[in-house]
Amino acid sequence: MAFSIKVSDISEVGQAAEQLLNACKGSRMYAVFGEMGAGKTTLIKEICRILGYSGHVTSPTFTIVNEYRTEKNEIIFHIDFYRIGDEKEAYDIGYEEYFYGTNWCFIEWPEKVADLVPEHFVRVNITLNSDFSRTISCDE
Repeated sequence: MAFSIKVSDISEVGQAAEQLLNACKGSRMYAVFGEMGAGKTTLIKEICRILGYSGHVTSPTFTIVNEYRTEKNEIIFHIDFYRIGDEKEAYDIGYEEYFYGTNWCFIEWPEKVADLVPEHFVRVNITLNSDFSRTISCDE
């Protein structure tokens, strides 16, 4: 399922997140690609809100994994591999639990663990455009 939407303002991210989830129904594993400052955490924050998490969502840059629990008692894993040095560190945090479970999983900087990401996932790309808007696209 291919999907693409242009986001001109931060106030539009929630709508884009909702459309993304609707376009990729049935998927719970999302690898989010984009350069530093593209809006990966902002998008994931909106997705968490839509899924029913009302707490504070922050980038897990230093903790690597944040776990959130929704109103429906579903678990969301928010993972940021920016600071890991190699894939061995992903083994050390027990990545299999996050990647191969039935919970929601959103991964920032998945290219750092490319050989470990499961075969079936939604690839989300956030591209910075010259007019400072973003294009959010995905494919399964």
